[in-house]
Amino acid sequence: MNHEKVIIGFIGSGGIARAHAYSLNSLRYFYNDIPDIELHAVCSATKESRNSFAERFRFNKSCDLKEFVSDNDINTVFILGPNKVHYEHLKSVLGMTSVKRIYLEKPVCSNSAEESALTGLMKDNSEIKIQVGFQFLFSSAIREMLNFWKSGQLGKPIHFDLKYWHSDYLRKEYRDRRQTRLTPAPDGGAMADLGSHSLSLLVAFLGKKLRITGALQGGEFEDVVEGSDLFSLISVYDDASGAVGTLSASRISSGTGDYFSVEIFAREGAIRYSTVSPDSFEFLTENTGTWNRKFVGSDFLPASSFPSPHVPSGWLRSMIHAHYVFLTGKSEKEFVPDLRHGLIVQRLVTQTADHLKVFRESMKGEKTG
Repeated sequence: MNHEKVIIGFIGSGGIARAHAYSLNSLRYFYNDIPDIELHAVCSATKESRNSFAERFRFNKSCDLKEFVSDNDINTVFILGPNKVHYEHLKSVLGMTSVKRIYLEKPVCSNSAEESALTGLMKDNSEIKIQVGFQFLFSSAIREMLNFWKSGQLGKPIHFDLKYWHSDYLRKEYRDRRQTRLTPAPDGGAMADLGSHSLSLLVAFLGKKLRITGALQGGEFEDVVEGSDLFSLISVYDDASGAVGTLSASRISSGTGDYFSVEIFAREGAIRYSTVSPDSFEFLTENTGTWNRKFVGSDFLPASSFPSPHVPSGWLRSMIHAHYVFLTGKSEKEFVPDLRHGLIVQRLVTQTADHLKVFRESMKGEKTG
């Protein structure tokens, strides 16, 4: 292999950072053409946390952000901290002359001012590869579903529905551990954290001319800041096709596990996917009137015999493949979410936050009227 050595730095040492460390360490089992990887540095706001993370996952060192951005050995950065500091961390990393690639967890920023500033940063740093962590785009089934949709066999879209639901925030002990995610949108809340994945997919399927036309939210707990959307539902309009639909995100839907689903209905048929059957998607054509299931499994390219091509793909497997695409630049079928894609999604999240605020104000008016 004739690859430059990838020297990696993590900003963040929480749960998602552990998943990224796992994925990086697992690449060698699945792919023969990965570059040499060195886990070099990890930084976070808490010294004890970063020291423990570095020791446990075998990074060379832990450090604060000031030392991190001064380290000219680092050429690859993973931005994995809390949502509200993603923009500041990205801006700091873009000032590192040695950095060639950045993996940025979603959301890419937390407010409209940061969103505008990111557009300028993107233009000024076009030579740096930035990949945003929209995980579902690297699922085999969704990749093949997207390719099938792009073939045009189902015709022009008419309406759609996307859901991403789980129930963990019904438990107080879970809410207590995740207070930073309970701020109102666009910084936090269910739509920013979960719904952004659905918005990302919708952009991939329908394009960038989407806009939010309305929003509702529900679910109140005494220990959750007022305005945080524990459940939210938005209406979406596609200016390109005229298609309309709904998208909902929930942290408090009892019994749902980690449920994600996509349904798109078009003039010549329909297509759908859900995590109930995560290794396949279904499509129907009007000329047959029959639903067909396409099994995909772990059909990643390049093909791997580990552990077997027919085993269920799983969430972590798609993350491993996302890292492969990120580090090698090899993307044969995938839709790769770059910063431009992340900003389109963020614009929709920001619109959602505006509509949610209007809804909350209207409800206050009714209660006091």
